[in-house]
Amino acid sequence: MPSATEFDSTMEVSGGLFHRLMGPEGVPAFLDHSEIESTWGRRWGAADEVSRLRTVLMRRPSACLGDFTPDMYDPAVDAFVAPNAGGYWTGSELPDVDRIRAEHDAFALLLRENGVEVVYAEDLDSFPKAVYTRDPLVTIPGGAIIGRTAARMRRGEEQTIAKAVAKAGMPILGTITGEGIVEGGTFVKVRRDHAFLGTSVRTTPEGYRQLKHLLEIHGIRLTRVSLPGYVIHLDMCSSMIDDDLALVNPRVVPYDYRSALEAMGVEILEVHPAEEWASNLLVLDRRRVVVPEHLPRTAHLLAAKGVQVLTTPYREILKNGGGLHCSTMELQRDWS
Repeated sequence: MPSATEFDSTMEVSGGLFHRLMGPEGVPAFLDHSEIESTWGRRWGAADEVSRLRTVLMRRPSACLGDFTPDMYDPAVDAFVAPNAGGYWTGSELPDVDRIRAEHDAFALLLRENGVEVVYAEDLDSFPKAVYTRDPLVTIPGGAIIGRTAARMRRGEEQTIAKAVAKAGMPILGTITGEGIVEGGTFVKVRRDHAFLGTSVRTTPEGYRQLKHLLEIHGIRLTRVSLPGYVIHLDMCSSMIDDDLALVNPRVVPYDYRSALEAMGVEILEVHPAEEWASNLLVLDRRRVVVPEHLPRTAHLLAAKGVQVLTTPYREILKNGGGLHCSTMELQRDWS
């Protein structure tokens, strides 16, 4: 049996060995390309809204969209409103569920045909807005930050989004907690080190404070802009098309946001006045976008700026409150 001295000596040797094998290695850092690719499988996340799109998160439309009935129509708001504010559907015609699903499937197929991997979150048959995967999270270089949705009808989507992100293999870099509210539809990455957040009825100053802190860790400055009236998300006002080109709806885009873009050298292209939803599009690559096919006038304006425009039918689902951009969240765009 070894003596106490011999035992201590052995521990020193083995301790030194373990230190060399198991000691902390902070370098290379988390975002070093070789580090994130070897540890997490790929270069997850996105630094902007316009680089080559590789992977998106989507969710198929909920079965409960077929549960609206004629007696739910409220002419005061021109919408079908489910009991206890469980959902709404705009207009006086009931949802065409077959058309909704066909539009969503066609959009996903177009993405796959253009080299984009589509990752699906699990179906949520009792959440009418869950098709809009943009809102429960934001993504930055390296991973995702799970948000917290504002409307009670959507509270709970966050957990399934976190599960989908983790299952895909993507790092989760943080979560909005406490009384903070952050929805991804109002978050825009304009530069590698500068993003904007539109506060509104759907994203609060406390949510901004928390997200600002989380982004500072990764060297990203977050600027807050205030959305007018009951405009809920910044992506209903504007979309980046390239590093130096943005499409905006001049009627509702915050003046401070538009001014900030112009100060950064971004050219402003306004949507056709008859097509206010046109800013809610999806960029596949710089100056290569997908636009709903029923918005040809804005598509023509984009084409005149040298933008390649792909179209897809996406009109029925707009009555649920969101468009192409709302229906996707980039899990991976090329970044350096």
